[in-house]
Amino acid sequence: MKTQHSVVIEKYVLCLLFRKSKKKLYIGYTNDLKRRFTEHNNKQGGDFTAKNGPWKLIFYECHINELDARVMEKFYKSGYGREVLKDKLKNYLSHSGIV
Repeated sequence: MKTQHSVVIEKYVLCLLFRKSKKKLYIGYTNDLKRRFTEHNNKQGGDFTAKNGPWKLIFYECHINELDARVMEKFYKSGYGREVLKDKLKNYLSHSGIV
């Protein structure tokens, strides 16, 4: 949380993690990206991230409202949402040899 002019600003970060050798993607959100990223790479978290790491952070977006982050997480996990992500990341994905 950061305070600016007596206003408390909370942030929720939606992130996309990738494991190139296994071609695995993970989409989730957190209120502390650094901590959560470290947990995923240290196999502290869900079974999926523990079994498929180590991970590389390839995309994130910030939200002030937790519900907004949750809604976007659900959207990006949908078929159309994955297409939107691929379009947003088309340069990175093509230069990385992922697509």
